[in-house]
Amino acid sequence: MTISAARSEWDGQLFSGGWRTAEGGTTDVFEKATGQRLATVGLASAVDVAAATKRAAAAQPAWAATSFEERAAILRRAAALLEESSADVIDWLVRETGEIRARATHEVRISVGEIREAAALAGQPFGELLPTTERGRVSIAQRVPLGVVAAITPWNAPVILGVRVIAPALALGNAVVIKPDVQTPITGGLLLASIFEEAGLPDGVLHALPGAAEAGEALVVDPHTRLISFTGSTATGRRVGELAGRHLKKVSLELGGNNALIVLDDADIDAAASSGAWGSFLHQGQLCFSTGRHLVQDSVADAYLDAITSRADALAVGDPFRDDVELGPIINQRQLDRFDAIVQGTVAAGARLRTGGTHEDLFYRPTVLEGVAPSMPAFVEEIFGPVAAVTTFASDDEAVALANQTEYGLAAAIYSQSLGRGLEVARSMRAGMVHVNDTTINDQAIAPFGGMGASGNGGRFGSLANWEEFTQWQWCTTRDHAPHFAF
Repeated sequence: MTISAARSEWDGQLFSGGWRTAEGGTTDVFEKATGQRLATVGLASAVDVAAATKRAAAAQPAWAATSFEERAAILRRAAALLEESSADVIDWLVRETGEIRARATHEVRISVGEIREAAALAGQPFGELLPTTERGRVSIAQRVPLGVVAAITPWNAPVILGVRVIAPALALGNAVVIKPDVQTPITGGLLLASIFEEAGLPDGVLHALPGAAEAGEALVVDPHTRLISFTGSTATGRRVGELAGRHLKKVSLELGGNNALIVLDDADIDAAASSGAWGSFLHQGQLCFSTGRHLVQDSVADAYLDAITSRADALAVGDPFRDDVELGPIINQRQLDRFDAIVQGTVAAGARLRTGGTHEDLFYRPTVLEGVAPSMPAFVEEIFGPVAAVTTFASDDEAVALANQTEYGLAAAIYSQSLGRGLEVARSMRAGMVHVNDTTINDQAIAPFGGMGASGNGGRFGSLANWEEFTQWQWCTTRDHAPHFAF
């Protein structure tokens, strides 16, 4: 399958029981680096959502009853198709999201792995035999599908963030309705729908509805959706959680982060600076687990600042589809203006701009801020841009206190040549994922991915954690002979 072949299907369309015209009209898709129009896709309305969830609810029981071998086989075919079409998918990711080719290549590779790992779920044990005091009675606890899973996904890593919901939910017998962000409707939804359709997924089991807030809210409140899986900002996540709770629905929230990198005085400074630059500048800092706050022990702060500033200055910024660059464009002007205001406000509050802080159109230079105090905007807020905010500390206890001085709790990293010291600091961190001598940007299909506090509501993606997310317990008993009761 190629992008050019699939485009004839999704031109002005959405995917819901086949390719069809959207009641909500159409929306254009633009290349982020140039502003060139790349495609026109269907824009889902609340009417489209209601029709899709009804189709999904009708198709789901038969899909759940399909043998685990067939479900796994379809997922393996989807993984193979994604891998075979990776060159086209990577090109589309680079143009639609603005991410560099190396990052897009990695995203496709781990997405293939996510689908293959999900395929293995279908053949795993799905229950437990419980003890019982009565002879002739069998008591079982078993996991059963939720029904229709609604996935609302963002623009910053659209393939992986779509796949990590679609693949395990399907493997475990659910139907899925995904609403990708309107800025990345192809890689976030329609391309994935094309792949699963070609892999042989039955009609009606997967729906891809690019849409704005109207479609998202309709999905949350729709009577057919039983799990709302939302990845995005904490502010929007609070709204999703509120609506889902009002309708007594299960909700899984993977939200923002203000992730800390702690550099202790015995760290390999060059390695720590490499991690810091990678964590803050990869994909223009537009990842939920990007490194936001660099907490550096005061005795090594000058060396660290020199090292990360040198790395920032060496990075090329430009069009990632046509040029060999390390940073591409910011997703849109609104996002650039938001984090640039954080940078300028932090400088106005007394921090020093070591490098960067400038931009041309949507291309923002990697930025290093020195002397960032805990009261300053770059320490308090999730930046979501290519900015490294450096704060110093005197002791390990102070480092932990600073790292935990945030409502977020997604990821953290610690650099120390003493593994015991690093682990001791890690145990005190309020974060769902902590890495010693590694970057905050870590994701594996076999690991539980998720955060604490304002970074999520306790849900996790990955491997066995997917059983908790996409199924529910059912207690079932049988007796050899039906008893008679007292009345």
